[in-house]
Amino acid sequence: MKKRINLKALIVNSITFIILMIAVYFAYQFYQSNNFNEFLRSEAKHNLSEFKRDEKIKYSEINSYNITSNDYNDAMFSKEIQVQKNTPYRVTCMVKTKDVEAEKNVSSVGAQISVSNTTERSIAISGDSDWQEIELIFNSKNRETVDIAFRLGGTAGYAKGEAWFSDFKIEEGKNDENSRWKFACFIFENTNVVIDNKDINIQVTEADKTDIKNTIDRFESCCKTLSEGKMTADCDIYDIQEPITSLSYDDEFGYYVAPEDIEKQIKDTINQNNYDHIFVVVRLGNEEYEDDIEIKDWIGLGSMDYYGIGFSNIRLPNSSKSYIYKYSTRVNQFPEEVFLHEFLHSLERTAKEYGYTIPELHDYKQYGYENEYLIGQKNWYKAYMNKEIYTANGYIGLPSEIYTLKPAKKSNFSYAYTLDVYKEPQNIIEEIRGIFENLFRNIKLVIGEL
Repeated sequence: MKKRINLKALIVNSITFIILMIAVYFAYQFYQSNNFNEFLRSEAKHNLSEFKRDEKIKYSEINSYNITSNDYNDAMFSKEIQVQKNTPYRVTCMVKTKDVEAEKNVSSVGAQISVSNTTERSIAISGDSDWQEIELIFNSKNRETVDIAFRLGGTAGYAKGEAWFSDFKIEEGKNDENSRWKFACFIFENTNVVIDNKDINIQVTEADKTDIKNTIDRFESCCKTLSEGKMTADCDIYDIQEPITSLSYDDEFGYYVAPEDIEKQIKDTINQNNYDHIFVVVRLGNEEYEDDIEIKDWIGLGSMDYYGIGFSNIRLPNSSKSYIYKYSTRVNQFPEEVFLHEFLHSLERTAKEYGYTIPELHDYKQYGYENEYLIGQKNWYKAYMNKEIYTANGYIGLPSEIYTLKPAKKSNFSYAYTLDVYKEPQNIIEEIRGIFENLFRNIKLVIGEL
């Protein structure tokens, strides 16, 4: 006997199947737009930015990570990763931007890679740009985990616009463990700035350049001598004719040169070499303009960095009669002191970041040292650099290994190892597994917040 077909049930089942397939399709599309692959999303100003996975605008086969900020904000995708202590790392990605604009026209704000809650960052892309690779190079120092952020904004301010990030990659490099330090010394011949609606044009003289170059030679020698051979210094000098056209301001120090003020003049030189420290020599006043640029009692400023490389200001004195950078047996037998002092500030900062307990560089009087006639604080620096500062609990100062803890740079990645932390799902099974893993992870986060 023939089995009768229930036409009504067949139609209902077919419609149910179609609806189910449509639901699955839209659920999958939703998943594709909202699967952030373990990245956390955060923003400084809540509910101003949108985050999504973009299947239309992408660099490769995988959907790109998109941040859209219609108002100024600091928004990011971030993921905490495990790292080895004192190890160089390089993070790269492809980035594309549209109408990206920094709130205060700061070059360090835009689409970038950064280590959250630090100043460590890549270059920042603004405006309209097609896909390009950017990189963040850093040393883990004393950390075992770091939070890597792919960001529209920055520590220095907010940005708006749209940015797409794709093809994330992180590599582990190898330290350069020698104690040979390579310095880039930029002498800016012209400072052309507008301060309080006044056009100020100041030039470095040939006599200034001669004094500075002689002083840099002495700095090379004193690094080896005062460290008792624990380090050597090799300085490359660059005369920069393109003027400084902007200065930064700080309530404590007044006007100074920040890395952002001169990045366009130095970036190619830095990118083509493997420098460990940067000196910027600049004149910000002379007898004619001494009251027009506010300087609050500094001749050198350190503890700054340019993409992880130590960065110091060396200011030429306003008076052409000053002997601060001139050697004289009767007036100044230690003209390289400012260079050494500012470099030691970078070592001081590095030592603290690696977890060492050391005395403050400025606390020489506390340990019985003086600013002596003719040689300044030379005896203090020698004790500081060799851990020979006597206290009741033993000798303190910079640890000897500090001279091998140089900043991470491109040369550390000749034989790099790629970490598998940004792997995207390769098939539907991995994607389904990712859905459940993300679901359970979010449930745990919610429970943990209760």
